[in-house]
Amino acid sequence: MTGNEVPKKILVAVDGSPDSILAGRRAAAMAEAFGAELYLVHVVPVSEPVRLLGEAIGGPGLYEEDRRRARDLLDREVRRVEEEGAKVSGACLRGGEPAAEVVALAERLGVDLIVLGSRGLGPLARMPIGSVASGVAAHAPCPVLVVRGDGRDGPPGKDGP
Repeated sequence: MTGNEVPKKILVAVDGSPDSILAGRRAAAMAEAFGAELYLVHVVPVSEPVRLLGEAIGGPGLYEEDRRRARDLLDREVRRVEEEGAKVSGACLRGGEPAAEVVALAERLGVDLIVLGSRGLGPLARMPIGSVASGVAAHAPCPVLVVRGDGRDGPPGKDGP
């Protein structure tokens, strides 16, 4: 996507946080306005050693329960975006390092725009821009729209906090 082109494929990363919900709304509005395909992704932040340890301690059911909760969250976000009037072309649940997984999926789908909240539910939720948003912006194959919960998009400016 260059110059005055509009996005044809939009990927929105969701995690259930307030900023993520706003990002979903923004992505839905853009997809509807531009006639773009809209994809959602939710990444469960888990490493392979953690998954294997969880299965060893709690059995396979522990990991499966986490996946079920993650799938429920993704399904809720799909419904929320569709209630905004957008048609969801696809929803993907991934496990791993969130920024890397979002970037990899964006590359695989060939999206023109990634939309995500500035802060998620992780330990750095109070930072102006979270580690996932920062990582995605640094490595994305396309433009990234970072949606802030205070109604402004992007990093804090001179009017910002």
